Amino acid sequence: MVLNAVGEAPISPRFNSSLSSTEDSTADGVTPCHPWPAPYYLENGLRRVAPYHYTYKTWCKQRWRGRQLLEVFESEFRDRTPAYYKEALETGLVAVNGQKVGPDYVLKNGDLVSHTMHRHEPPVTAEPIRVLHEDDDMIVINKPAGVPVHPAGRYSYNSLIEIMKAERGPGFIPYPCNRLDRLTSGIMFVGKNAKSAARLSLQIGERNVRKEYLARVIGKFPDGEVVCDQPVLVISPKLGLNRVRANGKAARTVFKRLAYYPPTESSPDITVSGEETMSCEQRAADGSRPWKGKKGYSIVRCLPVTGRTHQLRVHLQFLGHPIENDPIYANQKVWGFDLGPNDPDATLNSDEDVISRLSRMGKEEVADAVSYHDDMVDDYYKKRAERMSGEVCDICETPLYTDPGKQELSLWLHSLRYEDAGGEWSYVSPLPSWALPPAGMSGPTQVGGMDELVEAVKELDSEAV
Repeated sequence: MVLNAVGEAPISPRFNSSLSSTEDSTADGVTPCHPWPAPYYLENGLRRVAPYHYTYKTWCKQRWRGRQLLEVFESEFRDRTPAYYKEALETGLVAVNGQKVGPDYVLKNGDLVSHTMHRHEPPVTAEPIRVLHEDDDMIVINKPAGVPVHPAGRYSYNSLIEIMKAERGPGFIPYPCNRLDRLTSGIMFVGKNAKSAARLSLQIGERNVRKEYLARVIGKFPDGEVVCDQPVLVISPKLGLNRVRANGKAARTVFKRLAYYPPTESSPDITVSGEETMSCEQRAADGSRPWKGKKGYSIVRCLPVTGRTHQLRVHLQFLGHPIENDPIYANQKVWGFDLGPNDPDATLNSDEDVISRLSRMGKEEVADAVSYHDDMVDDYYKKRAERMSGEVCDICETPLYTDPGKQELSLWLHSLRYEDAGGEWSYVSPLPSWALPPAGMSGPTQVGGMDELVEAVKELDSEAV
């Protein structure tokens, strides 16, 4: 038997599509809009959420005033068909001020629009949230990869906040103090009260806290401390796509190779004369080597001086050493054979082309990183990847997705360390399994202090760290 987050047998509710948008019923045949305990169950290494009804609420926006309700939904909420919205309005699943109004209703200032729908959440890893330290004010955790921090998009119960609530009881209110992307693992701080969370968040915001990440990247990263100062610009907020651009926001990262692991005999490397002596700029500019010849990988320490979205991933791609399993920045179907290094003005790959290719990932194509190019591996992961299954829910006609594959639940990027710049406290997580030496090879199993990384920045800017 599989168990949910609080150790009980999984919930197997029945559903009723006639649930009113104002109901939170527990009547037989109807799932409540806010079920407790959370409808988790664990299966095949995944944390799943049984489908449930959920009510979205929003106040009438200024641009909606004077417009018919159906027209607003058809133009601004395109995840469902016009026919679905018309039926939802006629049955009361979409309501205004708690009342069924019909599709011809004209919105006005002060209207509260609600939409009750049958919600399907994607599964996430069943790996537990491990506590590294806990006191009366703060919990320091090692966040699993693949779990979003906050409810957003298709994720609600399958988020760090909701999982912690389910584990600690309905009275527990977590206050995350730092942010990690869904695919990124590692150290996070969760306040037990608003005051302690605000205090640490302010300290982080004022740059009085140093952060270190680990990344597993393609090829042999250069020796020494490498500082990347390339600005980063958001190209597509919808797709979460960022690129190096002269008109982007200032960004700075210090990198240092921790280890390099050459390819095995069954997958020989293709080397280039003088590669070890090439500068970072030369490596980024050299477009003569196809990625299938860049075998082996490096574990790289990363000190982000600034905090731009996807900064580490974008800088590593620009330097010619993208994170090996990155579904965005190491994806040949998106960037082409060379994976888009040293392209600050988009001459090799236009923004429009990259956005178009990336938008197909997870729908028509599998979001495949270059590390899965081998035919046998590629075929295996294509069978185990999240994409539209062609099936729909019997209750709400939502298009259903297949389960995500292992490669879609993890990014080889880990938040390793947080420390107070004044030396008052420091927390370091264990190295993730992908950063440890592979079988039959020797290498570091822990990381030393940050002095060398910090000094590399201070040489450029004494106020930076």
